[in-house]
Amino acid sequence: MKSDCIRTTICQERKKDPIEMLHSGQLVKVCAPMVRYSKLAFRTLVRKYSCDLCYTPMIVAADFVRSIKARDSEFTTNQGDCPLIVQFAANDARLLSDAARIVCPYANGIDINCGCPQRWAMAEGYGACLINQPELVRDMVKQVRNQVENPTFSVSIKIRIHDDLTRTVDLCRKAEATGVSWITVHGRTAEERHQPVHYEAIKIIKENMSIPVIANGDIRNLKEAKNVWHITGTDGVMVARGLLANPAMFAGYEETPLKCIWDWVDIALELGTPYMCFHQHLMYMMEKITSRQEKRVFNALSSTSAVLDYLIDHYGI
Repeated sequence: MKSDCIRTTICQERKKDPIEMLHSGQLVKVCAPMVRYSKLAFRTLVRKYSCDLCYTPMIVAADFVRSIKARDSEFTTNQGDCPLIVQFAANDARLLSDAARIVCPYANGIDINCGCPQRWAMAEGYGACLINQPELVRDMVKQVRNQVENPTFSVSIKIRIHDDLTRTVDLCRKAEATGVSWITVHGRTAEERHQPVHYEAIKIIKENMSIPVIANGDIRNLKEAKNVWHITGTDGVMVARGLLANPAMFAGYEETPLKCIWDWVDIALELGTPYMCFHQHLMYMMEKITSRQEKRVFNALSSTSAVLDYLIDHYGI
């Protein structure tokens, strides 16, 4: 969140208010919070290809509040990066509200991560363990609502489901009563990884809510996104790995078009994206359009100039 960026990053497009979008009756297409990946450059790319709403990667609220270095490294935005939701990992209402007040001028809202199943997050009291602590979630939402003066600033939560879905519905109802703007539901339990997504569970949760609900889990193309939207009756769909593999999927492309690859190169170089991130995104994007031998060569490249030479030699653009 460097100061030279901040002066120009206050979002001017409040007409793109995500709450209004989620009440529009149209499919809202959302880029998920992905550690290391859903940073400014990638958000800029997917916005070019019909993504309506973007999340930052999960940021630990305590570190963000206490460390200027953490703020500079974890949160970068610009004027076109809108609408934007900043996702925080938190287990303390005061620290979360402090973090929300810091980002309020530069984002449309915050999201509380109540779904991350990784062991380190659970051990710290973050992520999916919060679905078993509805009172703490309520307190965090209340504190943000009390401390952030902007009435249009959204406060949402992203959750996983319980084995006993009545507990999830109860959690969501309590969150709604506290003033949550919307809820994103990843249709797996904290213990499930690659099992089928329980879309029927997401549908039941949606039927019990008055606020918008976003469906998340195993959506790989626009056709699947629309299908999940219809099956669940939700207000939007959130995609993670599907967008990594094809940042143009929301625009209807079945695989990453060459133009999207070159758009990524232009955006990443312009924004000074570190090489590892620049290269990793290209590896994901080119997964379906390269042979095994080509992957071995491309994945072993170790500099930006080598990547550019490879792309020019093989794709001639």
